[in-house]
Amino acid sequence: MYKILILAVVQGIAEFLPISSSGHLIMIGALLEELRSSVSELSESPTLEIILHAGTLGSILVVFWKRILALLTSDRRVLPLLVIGTVPAAIVGLTLKSQFSALLMNPSLAAGMLLVTGCMLLALGRLSQRDGGYTELNWRAAVMIGCFQAFAILPGVSRSGSTILGGRLLGLKNEDSVTFSFLLAIPAILGASLLALNDLWQQLSAGETLEFSIPELAIGAWVSFLVGLVALTWLIGWSKKDRLHWFAWWCFPVGAWGLCHFNGLL
Repeated sequence: MYKILILAVVQGIAEFLPISSSGHLIMIGALLEELRSSVSELSESPTLEIILHAGTLGSILVVFWKRILALLTSDRRVLPLLVIGTVPAAIVGLTLKSQFSALLMNPSLAAGMLLVTGCMLLALGRLSQRDGGYTELNWRAAVMIGCFQAFAILPGVSRSGSTILGGRLLGLKNEDSVTFSFLLAIPAILGASLLALNDLWQQLSAGETLEFSIPELAIGAWVSFLVGLVALTWLIGWSKKDRLHWFAWWCFPVGAWGLCHFNGLL
């Protein structure tokens, strides 16, 4: 249980802050023997991974509920853009996970990609202010931002940092780039969560023993939700003050240390 709690806290923090949750989970698993089995289980158990993501999805729904309500009423033209923007990540994700699954669990790759994330955040900090709104995006822009999201499938690349940078490069102002970034996460996480819940139901109906008990999964989701709520609120506040590039100074030392450590230089 305590291992699930640790993973839930890491997931809640790193899912929203632009420091890559997958990269940190992989590096933690490689560094700490006690957590290695848990991270291995996490990578081999889509159910646990998706349940923790479902908790952070709850954070998105709570924080952006007004924007989501608008999507269902006045801003309905944005809905197909979210679907279109999800396609690149779906294609890249399925390809990588089916053909290069071991690569996605490589701590050296995660550490190296943290350096890339740091560079993206510095680039984000040097961009001039934009004034575009996410409701003004066209389908080409949605696909481009979706490609930034697809790149973030690599461990160590921050999904939020990458998609926020993509939105800013395409003319979105700070708040709208953050909003579209997390609205874009909803279809993918929601779809995967529904599939995971369906798998759970089928296992329970067949009388199978679950890898993790329902209370363990529920507590993990609840913790990732609460931590994610705080992290997402923090991210929005820092974005309004144009401070997201400050997180580069976390990514650079952690990534550099990880590269040295996992390649036997330390």
